[in-house]
Amino acid sequence: MYVIDEQAERKEILRRYKHIIRIVSNNVTNEGKRQIRKAFTVAMNAHAGVRRKTGEPYIYHPLEVATIAAEDLGLGATAVVCAFLHDVVEDTEYTLEDIEHIFDKKVAQIVDGLTKIEGVFDYANNSIQSENFKKLLTAMGNDMRVILIKLCDRLHNMRTLESMPENKQLKIASETQQLYVPLAHRLGLYKIKSELEDLATKYINPKAYNDIASRLKDTEEQRNEFISEFAKPIKQKLTERGFKFTLSGRVKSITSIIGKIENKGVKFEDIYDIFAIRIILDVPQSVEKEACFAVYSIISSMYNQKLNRFRDWLTNPKSNGYEALHCTVMSEQGQWVEVQIRSQRMDEVAEKGLAAHYKYKEVKEGELDENLDNWLSQIRELLDNDTSTAVDFVNDFKLDVVTDRIIVFTPKGKSVNLPVGASVLDFAYNVHTELGNHCMGAKVNYKVVPIEHVLHPSDQVEIITSKIIHPKEEWLKSVKTSKASSEIKRYIREYRTGYMEAGQTKLRELFSALGIEYSENNIDKLRQYCKQSNLTDFFFFVYNGSIGEQKVRQCFAKPEKNSTWMLLRNPFTPRKKQKSEKTLKEEISEQVKNNPEMVLMKKDAEKLPYKTASCCNPIPGDDIVGLIRDNCIEVHRTNCKHAIDEMSKYGNRIIKAKWRENEKITFLAGIKLVGIDRKGLLQEITSVISEVWNINIRGLVMESSEGVFEGSLMVYISDAENLNKLIDNIKAIDGIEKVVRI
Repeated sequence: MYVIDEQAERKEILRRYKHIIRIVSNNVTNEGKRQIRKAFTVAMNAHAGVRRKTGEPYIYHPLEVATIAAEDLGLGATAVVCAFLHDVVEDTEYTLEDIEHIFDKKVAQIVDGLTKIEGVFDYANNSIQSENFKKLLTAMGNDMRVILIKLCDRLHNMRTLESMPENKQLKIASETQQLYVPLAHRLGLYKIKSELEDLATKYINPKAYNDIASRLKDTEEQRNEFISEFAKPIKQKLTERGFKFTLSGRVKSITSIIGKIENKGVKFEDIYDIFAIRIILDVPQSVEKEACFAVYSIISSMYNQKLNRFRDWLTNPKSNGYEALHCTVMSEQGQWVEVQIRSQRMDEVAEKGLAAHYKYKEVKEGELDENLDNWLSQIRELLDNDTSTAVDFVNDFKLDVVTDRIIVFTPKGKSVNLPVGASVLDFAYNVHTELGNHCMGAKVNYKVVPIEHVLHPSDQVEIITSKIIHPKEEWLKSVKTSKASSEIKRYIREYRTGYMEAGQTKLRELFSALGIEYSENNIDKLRQYCKQSNLTDFFFFVYNGSIGEQKVRQCFAKPEKNSTWMLLRNPFTPRKKQKSEKTLKEEISEQVKNNPEMVLMKKDAEKLPYKTASCCNPIPGDDIVGLIRDNCIEVHRTNCKHAIDEMSKYGNRIIKAKWRENEKITFLAGIKLVGIDRKGLLQEITSVISEVWNINIRGLVMESSEGVFEGSLMVYISDAENLNKLIDNIKAIDGIEKVVRI
């Protein structure tokens, strides 16, 4: 419980403010300091007497956001001023006009971009989160400091998320993981991206997070000793060669470790790149690449390399500006170690991303370098597409913040930067919209391929077009870029708009024939029944017959009249007893008979039926969350990718869920196995499952090729704890290389 001591709080507020002034003192003018002081005074007055969920004074929050902006990103006076003011318009009596009058138009513009939209705009989809994210990126197009301050704001909110209720934690953590983590990555903000990612994992997958955090703490001393021993000869050699440098160890993020364990089925102890050695060279920018390669040459002469792990991001930097050399070498202790080599400038760009470009690219604060400006222009194209919903916009935006990119070439040798997994169709749209709209295939490295062909690094691509080819809805399955996705959707919308009048005429005739009034309310009722979010698509589907007489009848059917009509046709049909309304206890009892999933829900969802999601198959012991959809609660594991995506866009659909205790029922769970095939192995596996554990096997599929087998099995088991024990027992069988839950 937070104990209020106003005198101590005043001292703490002053200490934090002075810390910010010390940070910016070297690169801010006296006028800038005066503006910061004024913004601090306004924020203090605006938030006076208000406290956060933690119990702390609200002013702590803007102070911390300003600290992150100044200290972690190195932003200047304007950004610090806006960090102080970012919640003033949203939460207090101050208006944007007040901010512009007290400061200037630029500050008011940035604060406006940081102010959330109130209310829900899309009642069918409850997409307020998507609306706010779209507004944020619109403001980012005018000044990048909007998104940088927002990331600072999100980071502090994530650091203090413990004080929020569980459903809010899941909503904010999911939104952070789906939108703000990839955005921070795309802007090159490694430090902020890593912390946001781990904090999101802490709430989405708490068991795995706490397990890895505990293991890292337990092995910290041993790890530090290893790094110290490994670094000694390297330090000695580099010092002899006259290099000025710093050498340190960097531990892999908790989220990355969890991902490697889950995706590759390896144990914590078997992850060789759980930490890396980072060498940062103090050299002039004019010779930094030569210096990095010289150090790499020294390292590779001292140790044997894992050649397939060499990464040269000096010759071809990542799309977010990241530059470094990475190599993996075998230590004298028999352990693989990743070594990262970069200059001080590269290190600052790697940690601060876009913010460091202001310092090294000699651009004014708020402007962009060419690489980031090209990316931003793609976002502007999405924003200019006014007909797209906020949810569609967010989905398309996420296509462009993927982690890895590839370089491919046009027939004339011009390079094109695309995400990994991009297709011929992505390439065509990236070059020109019309080229994409009429693409029927391509010659990739002189070989003819279809539009869905996935491109690889250094491919040379020549697009083949035809005037009779036009975009189709199925094309959306073949693209990875927002440019291609938005242009295909735009063409389809424009095409369908041409049939709106014909669709309206056909619907009017249908309504007339069935005796239904052709009114706006009835049209909207049918549209919602057919789950069509916009009128253009709705009338097009009426025109082409997808929405016809049968659906109209079903939508406007009246049960009382229908049942009377049935009685008139057959007077001997007995009248069914009217069902009385079930109590919550009866409802749950009936659900358990049909589906043995036992879930407790909040009061506001008591009357809703529920089901477990097939995408993640939660079982007792898993952390779970309920998502409301179509008058039903769908129960997911909290770390389910589908659930995280839904929660990031529709936070108000989240409800708390937990398993009932002491229920003697079993659940279906899947396990994947990989190993070296040998005689009697299958018998040992089934023996462990059915005899030692007394578990029923529902299905078992095994395939063997060239001495290696891969299989999957479905078993009925009581809870997650026993499933994990079973997995450990199977792993102990000789020849088993990998066992993971599916």
